[in-house]
Amino acid sequence: MCGIAGLAEPAPAADPAALRAVAEAMAATQVLRGPDAGGVWHDERAALGHRRLAVIDLDGGVQPMLAGSEGTRTVLSYSGEVYNHHELRAELRSRGHRFDTRSDTEVVLAGYREWGLAVLDRLEGMFAFAVWDQPTGRLVLGRDRLGVKPLYWARTPTGGVAFGSEPKALFAHPGIDPVADVESLRDGYSLLFSTWPGVYAGVAEVEPGGWLLFDADGVRTGRYWQLELREHTDGPEATADHVAALVERAARSRLEADVEICSLLSGGLDSSVVTAFAAAELRDRHGPDAVLRSYAVDYTDQAREFTGDVLRTGHDTPYAAEAGAHIGTDHSVTVLDPAALLDLEHRRAVVAARDSPIGVGDMDTSLYLLFGRIREHSTVALSGEAADEVFGGYPWFHAERPRAAATFPWLLVTGDDAAVPLHPDLAAAMRLGEFRADTYADALAAVPHHDDESPEQHRSRELQHLSLTRWVRQLLHRKDRLSMAHGLEVRVPYCDHRLVEYAFSVPWSEQTRDGREKSLLRRAGAKHLPDSVLWRAKNHYPATHDPGYATGLQELARDALTVDGVTDVVDRTRIDPLLDAPAEGLDWGTRLRLERVVDLALWLDVARPALRI
Repeated sequence: MCGIAGLAEPAPAADPAALRAVAEAMAATQVLRGPDAGGVWHDERAALGHRRLAVIDLDGGVQPMLAGSEGTRTVLSYSGEVYNHHELRAELRSRGHRFDTRSDTEVVLAGYREWGLAVLDRLEGMFAFAVWDQPTGRLVLGRDRLGVKPLYWARTPTGGVAFGSEPKALFAHPGIDPVADVESLRDGYSLLFSTWPGVYAGVAEVEPGGWLLFDADGVRTGRYWQLELREHTDGPEATADHVAALVERAARSRLEADVEICSLLSGGLDSSVVTAFAAAELRDRHGPDAVLRSYAVDYTDQAREFTGDVLRTGHDTPYAAEAGAHIGTDHSVTVLDPAALLDLEHRRAVVAARDSPIGVGDMDTSLYLLFGRIREHSTVALSGEAADEVFGGYPWFHAERPRAAATFPWLLVTGDDAAVPLHPDLAAAMRLGEFRADTYADALAAVPHHDDESPEQHRSRELQHLSLTRWVRQLLHRKDRLSMAHGLEVRVPYCDHRLVEYAFSVPWSEQTRDGREKSLLRRAGAKHLPDSVLWRAKNHYPATHDPGYATGLQELARDALTVDGVTDVVDRTRIDPLLDAPAEGLDWGTRLRLERVVDLALWLDVARPALRI
């Protein structure tokens, strides 16, 4: 998986060794992403750093990886997994390329040398990479289609470009400081996910499905992939069969590793289908006794205290156990208590991993702790993330109010919209309502449609596009940051671009053929799951319901309000009444306000940003 970092400058440095030192410092901020090895390469204009999490070809694949002779080098720093590297290797061999390792890294490097930027169209997987092309004096940054792997960049004071897998790598550059201003805070707290829930001025992402070039002509960016609408001619049975084949192929292709692999299994439809296909593939490869490990998270109070809401319809653990038994996994559950979720060192680690004060409280902390437990046994995990975006699983696809609303639908469903009451002066400067309206209009203008669509199909297509191009980004970032903080690689089969492209073009009537959400996925998994799991209602990631957690959170928020800078961002008059409210009366959406006050205080301490508001 790994972490990448580095920089390129427009002119030769007076002291090239200084470039190397900067790249070393940048890469060092990402040692948790790559605990197994590290390296730096430099010349007089560029320096590329790397931190490695060894997953494929443990002895090979050392980075930065070089090709060519002195002075005409092509240098690669790469993060991720390319699942079709065997096929690409064979094609490149037929074109005269030789390989010294089994790694997909070497295939990406050879592919760039053969096809240049067009290599991006050929890569299937999750990846982010940087290439320094000495002959052309060009830095090339590329990112996978759905944005599973992160890649950030910023301009250096001398007109160059610095890049990294996380923003913290950029701030190790002596000329780039963490700054939060009105515009960057608006981008984060608007919850529109144009990129990520980031809050740093001057920091940008390479877009999902995008690239960046830096050379003598300056910086150019572009896209090699975007979500398109295709003519769908398959009948109902052929559609269901094709979806099943695509999901199965995606799950199986993500099993290649030279380390222990496992699966996240919540007992919901999404993770259970992935786990079933993965377990079957392991038995096919290694014999009938091969067993896949599976993992879930729970809370000490959940069975006793659970109360449903629009996002959570039931207690996961019994369903996960039943799914694991039916599939034949070695299943375990990490059970967390309020003390672990409230522990400030845990929360500080989460905020540091996220590079952002905007998270989801105990749900982030619990996922972070779950990933830590998984890492004790496994280095790679499969996840069911993104199935709701691909197959229309969220409440906003089906509820009348968000379907009819002229805004981003999650703002009416998740409770996030009011989660951070902003200081009136800051809110006025942000002009958040105007920003949301303009951004929503731009987002809808990008949605492709057929001319003869019904109003229902037209709106459903909009909701799918918004979910796949915006909402999913913050979920993928959350998964990446909290897993890589433990050196755990999480793979997401539902982000396979062929599956996404096909499902996006399927008519909404087929997406809801059985009268429920995710009809196509349910049909794909029908032969592999117990009925109790197959027909479960959509259930969001679990949150604790223990009143003791809410009481402890109130105390943390009370302390957080005393931290310098917090009340410059937050409207204290709307937070104070929550500090003494009955803990058992704080629903999840209301509690989220306190969560984000706590995280804001931690972020100000961890990141030490300059607030220019």
